[in-house]
This record gives sequence, C-alpha cells and structure tokens, in this order.
Amino acid sequence: MAAMIGCAVLSSSQANAQWWSRGPSDFEECADVAEKAASREAKRAALSECNAKFAGRRKPGGGYTYFDFMQNRSFDIAGPNPTPEEQKQIDEQYAVYLENQRRRSIAAAFAAKQQQLQQQASLTSENERAAPVTGSIAKPPVPASDPRRAKQAACQQHSFSCEWPRLSESIKDLKKALFGPSSSKDKHS
Repeated sequence: MAAMIGCAVLSSSQANAQWWSRGPSDFEECADVAEKAASREAKRAALSECNAKFAGRRKPGGGYTYFDFMQNRSFDIAGPNPTPEEQKQIDEQYAVYLENQRRRSIAAAFAAKQQQLQQQASLTSENERAAPVTGSIAKPPVPASDPRRAKQAACQQHSFSCEWPRLSESIKDLKKALFGPSSSKDKHS
C-alpha cells in the first residue's frame, strides 16, 4: 500500500511539474531555446522543429505575420499560427493569385503570338514589294547605251544608295522643266 501511495505521489508531482515548465509560445521563444543547444546539429534540429511548430513570426510592433512563399507575400495573423479562418483567407488569396498568374501568362502568350503574326505580315509585305511585278504592263528594256539607267534599273528599291541618285536626277529634271537649261552645271553633266 505504501508503494502504491509513493508511486501516486511521484506521478502526480511529475504531472504538476509540467504546468510550470511550459514550452515556448512562439517561434522567437523556441529559437532562443534552440540557440542554447550544445552542438551545431542539435541547434539545427531544434530550429527545424521550431519552424514546423510555428508558422508565424513576431512583428516588432506586436502581433504576428505569416509569410506564404507560394505567393511571395505576408499576411497578418492573430497568433503564432494561423487560425482556421485565417488559413481559409490565405488559401482564398492563393486561388486569386493563381488565377491572376494564369491570366498574365495567357495575355503574354497572346501578345507574343500577335507580335509573331505582325512580323510575318511585315515580312510578307516586304517580300511582295521587293518581288518583280508580273502583269500585262511590261517595262521597256533599258538600252545598253545608257549605263547609268541600267544601274538604276538593277538597283533594289528602298535602298539609300539606289534611291539617292534617282532623287537627284528627278530634282535636276524638275529644275530643267521650271528654269530651263540655264545652269552651267546641268550643261556639262
């Protein structure tokens, strides 16, 4: 009988001792305890346990914050871990985040496709402009006696080196039409 009473007293004293040696209430307290561990491996294991036990971190002004790495965003929470209501709100925000990401990727893909189509259309129109026109109206052959005109006919359109002589020749022709062949430069060229 005395042995039973002794066991009961010992077990009740161990149970009563638990109320006074309470565990850490948040991550910061837990991390402080972990820092006092003897070995580096023990510290690492204790910090890992703190991370698993407490999702929130203490804010400097009071309260707690929870960082959701999936959204790269923080949420204010009441305690060291989100309540079920807070977790529901975080999950709803994550659904909104995923929807916005999906819309952005669709818009980016659409914009890239539009740009690709515009580039293809631009290349097609440039090729059509550069291609010789085939039709019922044929250009008269350039006489071999005029090498300058032969060079101009062979020149690619929209090229500065080809367009400048044509423009210069057109200006000279306009001057002759307006003012007559009075210029001494025009007479010699």
